[in-house]
Parts: sequence; C-alpha cells; structure tokens
Amino acid sequence: MAALDAETHIAAGRRPGDAGLPVAHMGADEAPDRAIWAVRLGVALAAIAAFRLIALALNGTELFVDEAQYWSWAQTPAAGYYSKPPLIAWIIAASTAVCGDGEFCVRLPATVLHLGTASVVFLAARQLYSAEVGFWSALVYATLPAVSLSSGIISTDVPLLFAWALALLAFAHLLAAPSYFAAVSLGAAIGIGLNAKYAMAYFVPCIAIYFLIAPEHRSLLRKPLLWIALALAVALILPNLAWNSANSFATFTHTADNANWKGLMLHPLKSAEFILGQFGVFGPILYGALVAFLWRIRGRLVALSSADKLLIALSVPIIVVVAMQGLMSRAHANWAAAAYVSATILVTAVMVREGAWRWLRSSLALHGAVAVVLAVATWQAGRFSLPFIGDPFARTLGNRKTANLVARLAADTRPDGRTVRAVLAADREVAAALLYYGRTLDLPVFAWRDAQPRNHFELSRPFTVRSPTPVLFVGPRPPSSGITRHFRQFVTLNTLAVPAGAFGARTLHFAILDEFIER
Repeated sequence: MAALDAETHIAAGRRPGDAGLPVAHMGADEAPDRAIWAVRLGVALAAIAAFRLIALALNGTELFVDEAQYWSWAQTPAAGYYSKPPLIAWIIAASTAVCGDGEFCVRLPATVLHLGTASVVFLAARQLYSAEVGFWSALVYATLPAVSLSSGIISTDVPLLFAWALALLAFAHLLAAPSYFAAVSLGAAIGIGLNAKYAMAYFVPCIAIYFLIAPEHRSLLRKPLLWIALALAVALILPNLAWNSANSFATFTHTADNANWKGLMLHPLKSAEFILGQFGVFGPILYGALVAFLWRIRGRLVALSSADKLLIALSVPIIVVVAMQGLMSRAHANWAAAAYVSATILVTAVMVREGAWRWLRSSLALHGAVAVVLAVATWQAGRFSLPFIGDPFARTLGNRKTANLVARLAADTRPDGRTVRAVLAADREVAAALLYYGRTLDLPVFAWRDAQPRNHFELSRPFTVRSPTPVLFVGPRPPSSGITRHFRQFVTLNTLAVPAGAFGARTLHFAILDEFIER
C-alpha cells in the first residue's frame, strides 16, 4: 500500500504524503512544457474540427424527432419546455440566427461544444495531473465513440458535458487554491448544466462522496465558498423552476415517467444491457481499463491521490446509479454520459503513468476508425441496408417528403370549395417533422390532446374549439373515435407510404375533419 501511495502521488506531481491537489503555478521548466502540449492539442483539435465539419456538411440524415422538436422550441425561447430545461433551445436559437435554419446550422453547436469540452478537459487534467495527461485526455475525449456520434446530433447531452467539464475544472481549482472566482465559476457551471439537463444535479452528491473519501479537503465545507457556489447554481435554475410551477411541473413529471418506477419487479437484463452499452459509449478498451483499475484499487481508496479520488467520485457513482435504475425499470446507454468526462481523465492518467501506451494508442486508433465509419454511414444514409436491422437511419428519413406531401394535400380544394386551414398532427414525431420541414407551409400545426399533455406540442399548441377548420389530420394510424367524435364531418383520405431512404418507408393516414364540437 505504501508503494501504491508513493506511485499515485508522484504521478500526480506531488511528493508522497502530500494529500492536496496541485496548485496552479508553474516553474521555469514547466511553462514551456505546458505550451508545447497546448499547441499540440490545438493542432489535433483543428484536424478533428475540419473532419467533423466536413462530415456534418455531408450528413445525409434529416433531423431526428428530438432535434426537430428542439428547433421548434428555439422559435419561442422560454424558461422551460415540457421534457427538458431550456438551454438546448437557446443554443439552437443563437446558432440559427447567425447561420440559418438548415440541418447543418441546427447541429453545428454539437460539433463546436464537444471540441470546447475537449479543451476544458485538457485544462482540468492539466490542473489535476500534468499537461501531458491533459493532452491525451482531451484527445481521448474528442474521439470517444459517443462523442463522434453526438457531434453530428444536437442533443441536451452536448451542453451538459461542456458544463460538467467546466464544473470539474472549477472544483479542482477550488480544492487547490480556494477563491471566490473558483466558487462563482463552479456555481455558474452547475447552474448552466442544470439548464441543459437535470442530470447535472449528479454533481452535487458526487462531490459529497468526494468529501467522504477525501478527508484532507473537508475543511472546505467549513468555508463559505462552496455554499456560495451551490447558492448561485440554485439561483440560475430558479427561472426554470418557476416555469415548471406555472405548467404543472411538466418537466419533472416527464422525468419521473422516464424513470418508470412501477412495482417491485427487477429487470436484470435491462441493467446488463445498460452496462454492456457502456463499452460502446466509452469504448471497449477504455471501459475495460476503468473496470480493471477499480478492481485493482478496491479497498485501498485511502492510498490514492486526491485527484484520483475526485475523478472516481465524479464518475463511478453515476454509472452505478444508472445501472440500478436499469435494474428497477430501464436505462438508456447515454443516461450516464456525464460520468465519462471525469472517467476519461482518470483512465488516461492511469494509462500514462503506467506506460500503457499500446493500449492507449490502440483505443485512439479504434475510435478514429469508428469516427470514419460513422461519417461515411451518415453520408450514405438511406442508401444501404444492414442484415437483420435494415436501414439504420430509416427513422431519420422521410420527414421532408412528408412535409411536401402535406403541403400538396392541404392545397387541394374540397368539393364544397373550401380549403384546409390547419394541420392536426397525431403525435410528437409528425408534429416535429411538419414544424421543421414544413416551416414554409402557411398553415398552423396543432397537436391532439386527450387529457394531460404528453409532449410540448400538446402543451403549447393543442387543438381547441378556437382552432380553424377544416383541418388536415396526419398520423401513423387513422384518427381514433376519440378524435372523430369531436367533429361533425370527417372524410378519410388515402393511406400513403412515404419513402424513408431506398429501403424504408413510413405509412401515414390522412383525413379531413370539420366543424369541431367541444364535448
């Protein structure tokens, strides 16, 4: 254990027995070294940025339902939305205001923010270990399979991971050299992250766990700095809490529904599916290295450096909690995404100090190959089919054709001379597609709501007695009796198959509904 203590502390840039985190000051020899690694990283990230921007420009997929939904949110910036906090909409609104409304511009912030996260990972790893570890950590993060995929998709995980990296950097500085600047930076990062995705809240119990396993820093709990940071974080999420209060706490209800804790049934296969999925999210070599490291140091946390303890506390508990969520109900592979900012630095630091260069370079090569395959696959979306699963991008295609078809049907004059005055979308997917790809359609789009809203469209644009008729119904199924009984007249139109690439199609049902009756 003594040998491990010496090894881990020396690797972190400190003498054995020095439990603190490295303080951000440089000697004469260290400054040039930091500059060299920073320049190398700048060149590497510039190359990755060029590759990703070309891949984004060539991306043949249409906006997925969530992406199109976020774009629609961006048209009416607010303090909250049905299923997510507001930051994603604000980011898209800023990007499209400058760049335009095309798919490239909607998704551009994902590419930019992930590169920004890699840069912050460099700063955090440099603060915790060294500039060399910072360089490799940033490169590892930028090429993670999940990051390569996410760089071409605008999602709430993108700003969440950026905010998490900022919070990690700020907290590392707060531990090393407590200051009001570090405290305010920490609070701002957590608050921004909460406005991106509520999973940012994991950061608070994770740092509580850190104080449990790192008694050398518990004195910070007796100072006002940490509490100032938490107060600022709460203040920054208050507008969203106020929006939720005014909207029956829609986002919280949706989040609880996603967790889906009903009864006492256990689902070990769902938990196993999540755990296996992490090999794809983090990469098989890195995830294997993380598991191996945790197995090796079991029962010996006290011997680890403060930096190692911090990164363990900010990653492992999240993976464990989400795996337990999978056991209770279900857990998507990306639900533990926040863990991999810290886990990236931890695994990279372990590999560098143990000289596991072959494994590290093999992982980078594998992930680079995955990035190329993903870029080619999205470029050729809709033009190929895989055994057993068919076209993997079929769900992201056909939306533009759907909107064109709706525009054509809406323009047709009825026998009585009247034309359609609105469109009624049967579900969230149809509504999102029509709002984005039918944005030049000069007709309002409404969503059908039976009782409590199930998505933001039902919350913000429900069809009511004041909505104009006749209305063109569009849905994956014919209008139900629960819908048709509210109209004195309805005419069923043809059922059409809309091509979704060369190998897929989506079936859509159409009807004309007129003379709304409120029952």
